[in-house]
Amino acid sequence: MIHGGFCGGWAFDEFAQPFRAAGHAVHLPDLPGHGATEPRDAAQGRSMADYAAAVVEQAAGLPSPPILLGHSMGGLVGLMAAAKTPVAGVILLAPSAPWGVGGSSMEEAVSAVSLYALGPYWAQAIEPDYVSFRRYGVDRMEKEERHAIFAKMRFESGRALFETLNWWLDPFMTTMVRSEDIKSPIFAVTGGHDVIHPPATVRETAKRIGATIQVMPEMSHWLIGEPGWRDVADLCLGWLADAKAPMAAE
Repeated sequence: MIHGGFCGGWAFDEFAQPFRAAGHAVHLPDLPGHGATEPRDAAQGRSMADYAAAVVEQAAGLPSPPILLGHSMGGLVGLMAAAKTPVAGVILLAPSAPWGVGGSSMEEAVSAVSLYALGPYWAQAIEPDYVSFRRYGVDRMEKEERHAIFAKMRFESGRALFETLNWWLDPFMTTMVRSEDIKSPIFAVTGGHDVIHPPATVRETAKRIGATIQVMPEMSHWLIGEPGWRDVADLCLGWLADAKAPMAAE
């Protein structure tokens, strides 16, 4: 399970439980620079390609091709990794869009330009912002839950954010993913009230990569923990069974 921006493997602590109960061996790695004991600016300068390479390396150490499940920016990392290494399946929860998929909302446009207020943010480690997180990321969660999650959040790589949010300015097309490079089935889930990665954008991503998509009408962005997350987990497990993806092994 591949966490999103500003997070760590801890983001899936609860979400992983139904998968483990179903018999899957679940791995919750921290992406480079996101470990709890690393310096707060440890992600500075990291590329989305670095994140994908770390997942590829971890997958290579497993006895069989894994199922990659990624949330938000971690979904895009998962797609990039799946294009580089054999996988049994890919599940995208509220995924960031790959290179070439434009946003469909004003909020996405604002996100793409707001970081410029920090100057050359692509060279920085970006501190998480509670106001934005509360309004767009965990808007359906209780105050105590929001604060507990935010307290664990890490500084994020400005470079990775640039490559994701401003992909049209990236001369290396870092987040380009070609559907023909991924040989496994892909499943995408989006929340009907998600304004970070709204359904229209996720649908375009799914179309681009040949994924099956499911919209959860009452849900928002934090599909891995907001009310209804167990339904999301059950949906993913049902898709894995229908897709006949093999059981994830140790």
